[in-house]
Amino acid sequence: MSEDNVRPAAGESAAKPSARAAHKEPASFEEAVARLERLVARMESGAEDLDAMVKSFEEGQSLVKFCGEKLSAIERKVEILARRADGTVGAEPFDDIPPPDRG
Repeated sequence: MSEDNVRPAAGESAAKPSARAAHKEPASFEEAVARLERLVARMESGAEDLDAMVKSFEEGQSLVKFCGEKLSAIERKVEILARRADGTVGAEPFDDIPPPDRG
């Protein structure tokens, strides 16, 4: 897929990576994933020169870090409903739940 077939997200410039200013932080996880997909498509197209590929790679690394941090934050917020010994149901923090027994 060529770079011409990769549409920028709303509010994102269609400029080539070498012409882009400093990378702004995505507004959401979904925006970061969409930007990553466009970067991969451009890089796989072979349309970029080496300098542009390096800049795309650096932006991709930044987006991957952003996504990882977002996922970690969400994981900490997730709660699991659990039935207690007395029969009541309550929320338990995700981090405190041991992994299921695979034995």
